[in-house]
Amino acid sequence: MKKIFFSLLVIALLLAGCTVEFQQTEQQPVSGKEMRVHFIDVGQGDSILIQSPSGKTMLIDGGVKGAGKMVVDYLREQGVNKLDYVVATHPDADHIGGLIAVLNSISIKHFIDSGKVHTSQTFEEMLTLVSDKNIVYSVPEKGDIIDFDKELKTEVIYANENASDNNDASIVLKITYGEVSFLLTGDAGVSIEKQLLNENIQATVLKAGHHGSNTSSSLAFVQAVKPEAIVLSYGQDNKYGHPHAEVIENALAVKSEIYGTAEAGTIVFTTDGVSYYTAAAEWTGIGATSSVTPKPTTKKTTVELMSKDLVNEVVVIQNTGSEPVSLQGWQLVSVEGNQVFNFPNITLQPNSKLSITSGADAKDGKGKLKWTSKQIWSNSGDAAKLINAKGEIVSELE
Repeated sequence: MKKIFFSLLVIALLLAGCTVEFQQTEQQPVSGKEMRVHFIDVGQGDSILIQSPSGKTMLIDGGVKGAGKMVVDYLREQGVNKLDYVVATHPDADHIGGLIAVLNSISIKHFIDSGKVHTSQTFEEMLTLVSDKNIVYSVPEKGDIIDFDKELKTEVIYANENASDNNDASIVLKITYGEVSFLLTGDAGVSIEKQLLNENIQATVLKAGHHGSNTSSSLAFVQAVKPEAIVLSYGQDNKYGHPHAEVIENALAVKSEIYGTAEAGTIVFTTDGVSYYTAAAEWTGIGATSSVTPKPTTKKTTVELMSKDLVNEVVVIQNTGSEPVSLQGWQLVSVEGNQVFNFPNITLQPNSKLSITSGADAKDGKGKLKWTSKQIWSNSGDAAKLINAKGEIVSELE
């Protein structure tokens, strides 16, 4: 009887005129405005916040019910007081539980649901709140384009409300901004991945399916996606042994960077549609219950001091190598005053530049780090040294 009730509730939502209008929207030229994708650390679960170039917002899943307040608090910390879209990828509690608090706390315009009926109290509470608040509701189909932001292409790569398994009902989204794209797979398993191999799934960043379980992220799928970065959303010391060794090995096989929420916390990618960066530390295996460690590599990395503006107090460094470089433990030294800037836990991508600012105009931002508001560099002449985590001087500017 419960399943019939939920089916009727879904039908009622659809018939009430509360439907999202999926449409083909022409993607506009990239404006260069920033887009941010936040993989929120909700423990053993998923929650992803998208802040579009035009200031629109989308929340994909909300973690377990106990994570709901934390998700709401995080949204508010980011200045998000309303959500243009919420997507419940499938009805498992570690994806929709936290959405209860979001529905009760944040104004929502559109609610996209997998349509997969589940007889849980959490699922009932979620749908009832959507109905009571008259939120526009819809169940997407594969191939739909969500009218989220004119500068983005937001594609429904996969959807199946009639799937026999909750995980295989997962909505799979691909969000593209210029040359940078994100493939978000929910808990879609290997059988779904096989169906997607001939689809447009190549992406810059892949959110690994099912928290790094070996039921997802097959080698064939990862090879087809060709991600530069893979995000694992899982809880520390979880009982499932996530992430599984096979998933890590598959990521390493395609030479992808790996990031995990259990180790790095919330992971934020920022992109202008041409390049992207994240300050998150790469995955090392801490927080994983399975005995998996990245294979040792012999990557050649080169970070150099490129310029030094003593008057405007700006020093520019660049990764001139072919591999990303973690700057954790690195230092920039002003030789004249023996003043030291300790780099935060940030990764510098190949060919990317980073400005370290000081003085009255010092500020943090895209490609910039603030050292201090005080004057550091002597205008009459001051050498700079860049020192790596081993204490070696890797670059100098007189």
